[in-house]
Amino acid sequence: MDLRESIRRQTDVTLSLTKHVLQTEAKDSNLAFSPLSIHVVLSMIAAGSTGPTLDQLLSFLKSASNDHLGSFSSELVSVVFADGSPAGGPRLSFANGVWIDKSLPLKPSFKQVVDNVYKAASNQVDFQTKAVQVAGEVNLWAEKETSGLIKQLLPPGSVDGSTRLIFANALYFKGAWNETFDASKTKENDFYLVNGSSVKAPFMTSQKKQAVGAYDGFKVLGLPYKQGGDKRRFSMYFFLPDAKDGLPALVEKVSSESGFLERHLSYEPVKVGEFRIPRFKISFGFEASEVLKRLGLVLPFSGEGGLTEMVDSPLGQSLYVSNIFHKSFIEVNEEGTEAAAASAGVIRLRGVLVEEKIDFVADHPFLFLIREDVTGVVLFIGHVLNPLES
Repeated sequence: MDLRESIRRQTDVTLSLTKHVLQTEAKDSNLAFSPLSIHVVLSMIAAGSTGPTLDQLLSFLKSASNDHLGSFSSELVSVVFADGSPAGGPRLSFANGVWIDKSLPLKPSFKQVVDNVYKAASNQVDFQTKAVQVAGEVNLWAEKETSGLIKQLLPPGSVDGSTRLIFANALYFKGAWNETFDASKTKENDFYLVNGSSVKAPFMTSQKKQAVGAYDGFKVLGLPYKQGGDKRRFSMYFFLPDAKDGLPALVEKVSSESGFLERHLSYEPVKVGEFRIPRFKISFGFEASEVLKRLGLVLPFSGEGGLTEMVDSPLGQSLYVSNIFHKSFIEVNEEGTEAAAASAGVIRLRGVLVEEKIDFVADHPFLFLIREDVTGVVLFIGHVLNPLES
């Protein structure tokens, strides 16, 4: 399957997952998460699954087979996640890890996939007598791979003597805006909250042309990051509903129409009238398996014996996934964006050709995402309900 088609499907999965996380885990709070990070962890679990459990994982991930998932992941790692900072582009780091109890040998076929396709560091550990230390090791790994931004990925008590395997993914992104904002022009203004009240928040502004598109009921702003020496182009997009309380309806629209993003991203810079976006910083964590079960992915968590391809032992019949923990961090300021998560199509859009200036004032709840524009991979997505809450 071609990479763009895989990415288009993965984006559909991303948006449907996002809608559920927004509606359940982050109804009343700011949200930032990396659906891609969760996708990779589920793909590694699929590589060790068989029967109905594997079928359900493939169907959820909209993939034809484990081979497809694997080649998609390895292409992502080599194409999208190479670090661009040596050549002046965004700094990127993407890492996978597997921790397995020393009593269980990995099946050679599974170990080969883990090592070669997912490039995951596999670690033999002692869950049965040293569960707390192992959880600490995983947390230190995630913290190191995300430049110190993600701490305590695994909450206390989440790993015990019955744990046999942990799969983890860590993602880090730091990009400078192509055109940075002048910090001396950042001023406090009203940001209107869901409950009708408002807070004073610092807003960045600029007189320069911006890639803004006006659509039915919402506007989209694209802010490009400095490009390095390769073809990749990373941007942050802000989806701003016209109505102050329009975010839920916009999320519904974005997640229910396949290919929605490709049709609604603007590239042509236009003159802007009033232009303000708030600085914000978000740290968010949740247990993803509850959301996944509500979306119909239940077998990997059920103990029905579908995870038999991971270990060379009769105990493989009794393995199940108990939890999937996810944590993200994102900070947007005048210089650019720093984002991290632990646990993504040719894009052509006809910009609306308008001579009159478009206003873009993000002074009420909005959706944002960071994506790589050549492939269309979405790295992070979230919403801001209150820019003052971190």
